[in-house]
Amino acid sequence: MRIRRKPWARPELAEWENCIDVPAENRGKWKSLFKNDAPMMLELGCGKGGFISKLAVANPDINYIAVDIKSEMLGLAMRNIKREYAEANREVDNVYIFSQEIMLISKVFSNEDMFDRIYINFCNPWPKTHDHKKRLTHNNQLMQYREFLKDGGEIRFKTDNDDLFLSSKRYFAECGFELTFVTEDLHNSGFDDNIETEHEKMFSEQGIPIKFLIAKKLTINPAEKQGSESEICTEKVENCDEKHENMNDN
Repeated sequence: MRIRRKPWARPELAEWENCIDVPAENRGKWKSLFKNDAPMMLELGCGKGGFISKLAVANPDINYIAVDIKSEMLGLAMRNIKREYAEANREVDNVYIFSQEIMLISKVFSNEDMFDRIYINFCNPWPKTHDHKKRLTHNNQLMQYREFLKDGGEIRFKTDNDDLFLSSKRYFAECGFELTFVTEDLHNSGFDDNIETEHEKMFSEQGIPIKFLIAKKLTINPAEKQGSESEICTEKVENCDEKHENMNDN
């Protein structure tokens, strides 16, 4: 999604204590940042924050972290979060946000930062075959998420894109996840634990059904884990590092 440059975003984010400037410094100790033992949940690609702001304020006994790559998006998310908490007469005490390239997410979270749930809402479908590895639900990404998602923890994924949804069901199965709920029409499925996102509302108004699934992380054989999970994560991070270095050189 393209968004206009917002000169105010970075200065406002820098002044807000709930926006983490250098998230990698908290790797392995995110739980201590919240100063409690509440469950942690994560949204990858939070966009304007309409989803996370409503989710976090409605669940004060859960800690939330929301990530997006663009400061302009995070700026809007910050304002939405502040507004929701102000309307509820609450301090923002259970949600943090930060900017991060999600393909490098393992540089920010480790197996000491165990999440109960991850939300992925309407990520870029990357329709061209040579771009599929950029999908947030691709095997390479899922194997990174496994490192900091509890056994039995879940990923909740929503999309409007048929091909991405079909492929993602295969990705999850290949990476040691069990699909515990799957629907190609969320709003007519009877599933009632749903918060509508900005994209969801837009697509629904266009008559496009919302695809949704819940994938539970299963325990996999330690030998398989060592031979796949660690190698895939390492390869992915190295490839992304090389890509960023080349961009900087140019």
